[in-house]
Amino acid sequence: MGPIANLTHESAADIEFVLMDIDDTITTEGKLPSVAYNALWECKNSHLKVIPITGRPAGWCDLIARQWPVDGVVGENGALAFWEEDGHAKRMYHEHAVRNDNEILKRIRFRVLKEIEGTRIAQDQFCRMFDLAIDFAEEEPKLPLSVAQAIQRLCESEGAIAKISSIHVNTWLGHYNKLGMALRFLTERFGYDDLTMRSKVMFFGDSPNDEPMFSHFPNSVAVASINNYLHLVEHYPRYVTSQAGGEGFAEGVVTLLERKRHGS
Repeated sequence: MGPIANLTHESAADIEFVLMDIDDTITTEGKLPSVAYNALWECKNSHLKVIPITGRPAGWCDLIARQWPVDGVVGENGALAFWEEDGHAKRMYHEHAVRNDNEILKRIRFRVLKEIEGTRIAQDQFCRMFDLAIDFAEEEPKLPLSVAQAIQRLCESEGAIAKISSIHVNTWLGHYNKLGMALRFLTERFGYDDLTMRSKVMFFGDSPNDEPMFSHFPNSVAVASINNYLHLVEHYPRYVTSQAGGEGFAEGVVTLLERKRHGS
């Protein structure tokens, strides 16, 4: 894991797709700073395909696909992808995704709230389709990472998948993740071939649930806050920015575009 300044002109010139997590990757303390939103536009105006890959809910993804300068969005940790095409909203769902009104997730919800002190259901749960999001660090009081790990263990004991982000523990049924749906969306929407085009993707993330993306794409980048989670990550990204959150994302995009245009 080296500094983003190590990005070469040759690597940057090959990039066609810019993928990114949202929370604490392009946001800072819960807000989307102007430098990060401008960076999305800079990518878009540079004819790069821009695709957020997030744990955020379906309801948010509908807005993002319609109103942000993006070419699509993968949401709920890989359960779905939304995009616009020829003036119409389009949707894709993972075939293994299970709706979140099932008895196992109901039991997990009950057990987490009863057994792990201070936990609460994420405020965006009302617009989720497939997963259950448990807030440990989005709203006050922020709970330690050890609580998130305890939540994850409880969910897994019930046979569910559970991933820790910087703010939530997301849990669901069905074998899928951010990477699987990202690859499917890239392939079906843009004719992407993973065997020959992997180096054309740059992914930005910040936390353990981004690890499948870090390990898969050779041009993966973490913002500086990844340093809080290194003990939970086995596969590190190739690059790291000097700044955290949206400022770190903007730093990475500036470096990418400068290397594309002028070299190092």
